Amino acid sequence: MTATLTKPPVDVPAEPEQPRRKRSTGSFLNWVATHAIGLALGLMFATPVVFVFLTAVMSDNQAFTADLWPREWHWENFVEVFDKAPLFQYLVNSLTYSLLATLGMLISSIPAAYALAKLKWRGRNVAFILVIGAMMLPPQVVAVPLYDTWSSLGLTGSLVPLIAPYFLFDAFSIFLLRQFMLTIPQSYVDAARVDGCSEFQALVRIIVPMAKPGIAATALFCFLFTWNDYFGPLLYTGEVKDQWTLSLALATFKGMHIVQWNSSMAVTFLTMIPAVVLFVFAQKSFVKGITFTGVKG
Repeated sequence: MTATLTKPPVDVPAEPEQPRRKRSTGSFLNWVATHAIGLALGLMFATPVVFVFLTAVMSDNQAFTADLWPREWHWENFVEVFDKAPLFQYLVNSLTYSLLATLGMLISSIPAAYALAKLKWRGRNVAFILVIGAMMLPPQVVAVPLYDTWSSLGLTGSLVPLIAPYFLFDAFSIFLLRQFMLTIPQSYVDAARVDGCSEFQALVRIIVPMAKPGIAATALFCFLFTWNDYFGPLLYTGEVKDQWTLSLALATFKGMHIVQWNSSMAVTFLTMIPAVVLFVFAQKSFVKGITFTGVKG
């Protein structure tokens, strides 16, 4: 009877951690290489904002030095600027201008874009060419006749001349919305008509819900433009300080406190916050609206 020989158990060495680390490092480097352009652009746009914030919390003396990092954080600078200028009133004026102008743009531009994109009527192409021509017309060309018109109505010195035109016509918004609505299949509108919907019902129940990304992008464009507008408020409200917007007040504040860079940067940073917050929350809709706009023409 022969004895069976058995091999002693051999310990299998554990997998070294170094290859796993190499794989994770390699994937990170691949991610960096893939997003290199985006990271570079993000750093380029974020650097001025960080610089403005760091200068805003410096002392008066350090703001004139070449230091990039505050020695002491003076958070009270953001409070003191409200004592130096009625910024809250200017903030209310800017919000009134931007929000009402955006609302008026949506009310006037959505039906016009629907008519140019989904309705067939004689002269539609001519009307679209006129819209494009209005986009190419510099606003300074019509500034004098418009000012004379509003002055004859006694409305200069208020925000009405800035807000009212958006309730009537905005060429860029009509063009952008029209291009987005062209990406929506015509069959949806035809099916709504077969079911007995009027053109208004088809617009409200079919087109508007499907065009939400384009509407969000257009609204964001209008809000940012009016929020940063300087020429319009200077032209119509320059002599009435109570009607100033933040953009106009910011330029005046910098002129009055030219030696106080920390205060000027504090006002600048406070002016940037609403636009940045709005863009962060509407970023997905904005990108989606811009991506689909112009796919079909």
